Amino acid sequence: MSRAIVIGSGFAGTAAATSLARQGHAVTVFEKNAQSGGRARVWRKDGFTFDMGPSFYWMPEVFTRYFARFDRKVEDLYKLVRLDPSYKVVFGRNEQWNIPAGRAGVSALFERIEPGSGAALDRFLDEARVKYTLGMGELVYRPSLSWSEYMHPGVLGGLLRTHVLGSLRSHVQAHFHDPRLRLLMEFPVLFLGAAPQHTPALYSLMNHADIDLGTWYPLGGMGRVVEAMVRVAQEEGVVIHCKDPVSAILTDRGRTTGVCTSSGEHYADVVVAAADYHHVEQNLLPEGARSYSTDYWSRRVMAPAALLYYLGIDRTVPGLEHHTLFFDAPLDDHSTDIYERPNWPRRPLFYVSAASKTDPSTAPEGMENLVVLIPVAAGLSDTPDVRDHYLGVVLERMKEQLGIDLRPHLCVQRSYCINEMTTDLNAYRGNAYGLANTLRQTGPLRPRLKSRKVKGLYFAGQLTVPGPGVPPALISGQVVADLITKEMQTA
Repeated sequence: MSRAIVIGSGFAGTAAATSLARQGHAVTVFEKNAQSGGRARVWRKDGFTFDMGPSFYWMPEVFTRYFARFDRKVEDLYKLVRLDPSYKVVFGRNEQWNIPAGRAGVSALFERIEPGSGAALDRFLDEARVKYTLGMGELVYRPSLSWSEYMHPGVLGGLLRTHVLGSLRSHVQAHFHDPRLRLLMEFPVLFLGAAPQHTPALYSLMNHADIDLGTWYPLGGMGRVVEAMVRVAQEEGVVIHCKDPVSAILTDRGRTTGVCTSSGEHYADVVVAAADYHHVEQNLLPEGARSYSTDYWSRRVMAPAALLYYLGIDRTVPGLEHHTLFFDAPLDDHSTDIYERPNWPRRPLFYVSAASKTDPSTAPEGMENLVVLIPVAAGLSDTPDVRDHYLGVVLERMKEQLGIDLRPHLCVQRSYCINEMTTDLNAYRGNAYGLANTLRQTGPLRPRLKSRKVKGLYFAGQLTVPGPGVPPALISGQVVADLITKEMQTA
């Protein structure tokens, strides 16, 4: 039985470890923090339960497919409910839309706003479904070590029938004229960490995920998904060591032999680095063993960092849905402050998750748990004064749009931003979503799953393929495990 070590127990690391164990490897995971989950850790305080990171549960079939690898069913591990409305969008005090679950309801909403846009939405989503089927069913489960992996007649033929290489923005504008409808169709790519004008039209597949496949919620929060993954991993024989950070990857004559952690040296035939790719290469490997230089990393387009607030409110908050998007400011201005002229945003868009609207177990009776997220540029100077300022901005905007001043009702309060992303997760420049999915950072143009310099060293997570987001991270771990097993069988 070959020995495998996995660094990090986020979605990618846990998926890699569990897949390797099912394939016959003896697997040990070393985790820096006190609990598994990476960005999806949980914070509990005074009866409130906060998901610290991801809160949108999209692409449910990716989770179904993952657990099926281990003969498990999602419904036996945690309970999912589909949200209706999927989310709410606030354009202004008197312009707030609940986005219904399902294409028919969204199409009717579009038609009321812009006659003819219901049929346009059907055409747009029919094409998006083709891209999704090819992208999520075919392409993302390939290791992307070379472009030849994409030279499959079925894949090429399908993609050639759709808009792929133009920008998502131009693709959306060809179908819709109302600026609010355009904004609704562009917003899902924020999960990919790039501006819509710089995101390939291929990623309209996200609109299919949003509207056709729906927004779901695992009762108890995203932490329940992490708990389920850890439980399955341990049942498959994976050993997880928390609070045991890796300080070095051991190498001998161009091959990895294991890792050094706070508990000592641990030996293995393969190592999967599911921690931050940049951190692993720059801090855990000697210079001659690195596949990518500091200059390479400095030229990457990073997905945003995030300024997060975890707020316990001692009353209910009418006007919020489970997910509420505050789009009462220009998206392009905020996007410029992230990508083109990195700075703290002048007038940020932001998002509020209120899981207690669906799940009373996440807050004391009669209270609400709110998680507020502002996307910001990676690498900014993160100070207490900045955090205080933007909390004031958010609460004032919520007062303007909802008519409620929440400041007197804050009973739990915590912020989380670039500083913690860097110290807790070793995240390069404090990023929250990894590398942006731009055309020049797609597929084989992303950092490779497999080290060019060290045999037996592999990578998984948001800085490699297929890209940012929870489902891609989950897929990344499975793909690297399959690659390892295949290469060991053919060696």
